[in-house]
Amino acid sequence: MNMTALFFVIGSALLDVAANMMVARSDGFRRWRWGAGAIVLVWLAFALLGQAVRHIDLATAYALWGAIGVIGTATCGRLLFGNRLRPIGWVGIALVTAAVLLLSTA
Repeated sequence: MNMTALFFVIGSALLDVAANMMVARSDGFRRWRWGAGAIVLVWLAFALLGQAVRHIDLATAYALWGAIGVIGTATCGRLLFGNRLRPIGWVGIALVTAAVLLLSTA
């Protein structure tokens, strides 16, 4: 995989995870600054994802972005907010990760 594309996808996914954490902090957008920050981060995340698809297929970029986003959001939600997934949720995340790995080798 192109290292430039990987950099853009990982950066985009990390911005998306940060945006998700800001959405959680916004309390349903009642705290508008957190909500506005989330919107800005999502915009930046998609700008980076757009750069990534200049170098790799959209399906691969989006799948990788989604997997990093799901894993990052679940992990940060646990660490920052005490959110817990049931074991079946972690199985689902493992399946998504496996699918992304298979897709990126195709």
